[in-house]
Amino acid sequence: MSAEMPQTIQKNEVRAEDHDASPDPSSPAPSKHLRMRTNTAEIDSTITHPGSVKINVKGAFIVDQDAESPKAKGANGASYDTKDIRLPNHTAVVSHIAVDIGGSLAKLVYFSREPHSREPGGRLNFMNFETDRIDDCVEFMKELKIKQQKLNGSRPGALCVMATGGGGYKFYDKIREALGVDVLREDEMECLIIGLDFFITEIPREVFTYSEEEPMQFTEVHADIYPYLLVNIGSGVSMIKVSGPREYQRVGGTSLGGGTLWGLLSLLTGSRTFDEMLGMAEKGDNSKVDMLVGDIYGTDYGKIGLKSSTIASSFGKVFKMKREAEREAEDSGGLMNGDEESESSSPIIDGLADALPPKSPGSEIKKEPPFSASDISRSLLYAISNNIGQIAYLQSEKHSLSTIYFGGSFIRGHRQTMNTLSYAIKFWSNGEKKAYFLRHEGYLGAVGAFLKRQPRNWGRRGSFEEGVGLGTEARAEFSAAAREE
Repeated sequence: MSAEMPQTIQKNEVRAEDHDASPDPSSPAPSKHLRMRTNTAEIDSTITHPGSVKINVKGAFIVDQDAESPKAKGANGASYDTKDIRLPNHTAVVSHIAVDIGGSLAKLVYFSREPHSREPGGRLNFMNFETDRIDDCVEFMKELKIKQQKLNGSRPGALCVMATGGGGYKFYDKIREALGVDVLREDEMECLIIGLDFFITEIPREVFTYSEEEPMQFTEVHADIYPYLLVNIGSGVSMIKVSGPREYQRVGGTSLGGGTLWGLLSLLTGSRTFDEMLGMAEKGDNSKVDMLVGDIYGTDYGKIGLKSSTIASSFGKVFKMKREAEREAEDSGGLMNGDEESESSSPIIDGLADALPPKSPGSEIKKEPPFSASDISRSLLYAISNNIGQIAYLQSEKHSLSTIYFGGSFIRGHRQTMNTLSYAIKFWSNGEKKAYFLRHEGYLGAVGAFLKRQPRNWGRRGSFEEGVGLGTEARAEFSAAAREE
């Protein structure tokens, strides 16, 4: 996230065991997101069995960057997310890690003690790998296993892997054989909800709204969170109606998600990484590619609330510009040097450049193309984000949901993405609804899987079932055995 946040510990205690807390009567007038103050006893740090531990979130805060935060790029293709969550009061042993393996990225969450520090507690660490490099991710987990006792004080060999996402099934055997540890597979949708609930209710300065006028407005930690709509944007998009801790339903989605942007921009611009594509979009000007309302009307279309800068047709100018360039080239005597296919990184721009006439008669230097790879990137980012935003609004209307959270690795704290989604929700709802974002938007599933390794009745709302620490498959065996008895 680009905004710099003060690295301070929140004085209000945010506990995992708070259930029916009430707002502080001395606080300001009620708002949609109120901070809940609690006076419960410190969370018991007893370990029910290896790997099952109550996470003490008292005083938890997000660390933007400090001396102990890993660098953004690690070895073997790993990307570290420097927004660690410091848990200064957690002292119990943690002997499990969690991984959410999607179609594009594998997201990893693990706990570590503070190195070279006499202070208690530790931190949750966040990192990701491209799924195509899953072997690198597995290798890193092997390193965690070796360093496990030094990292978190647990017994050697006690590591357990909590896996979710489609890759938790696809790469189950690979992970289990490589690490020689238990791998417990958890339901993807359930983990998303548990992770989101945790961030909403337990971590201060996590949830925020975004707009160009007010770039980052944090909401307060609160307990009354249901119902809501979760729009999880990964390779594809899932939209989930959440009515309670265990009440959720996938109500819709779209195949046009992060994988679509990644795939098309790799073809159109030659970019190789998602971050590179987002960086190009940051510099681009979509008005050079998109047909705007102003291009059609010459001004705003105020009668129906459309600004002149509103996109009327994504990529609507490209065909017209290419046709005009070809006609101009024909009028100037045909294409000159450079007819053959270019080895430039953007095929679409190369094609347009080949059709352009020279800058002057007899010159071999062509005119510059009217748009760049960055302009293409921004245009496509807007097209996909606008589409997701409108579908999300329609689903919220259909199911009478006023709160909409956007998660998933597609967002990555990118300003244009968040602003487009926010604008879409605000525009279609006439300002009655807002889009909410998270600083750990890509790690909802991984954190949910991490938290599933918990003893019975852990959680603010007592929402974890008996045997939850066993994993989805083990719980099924547990229930079957109980029925036989």
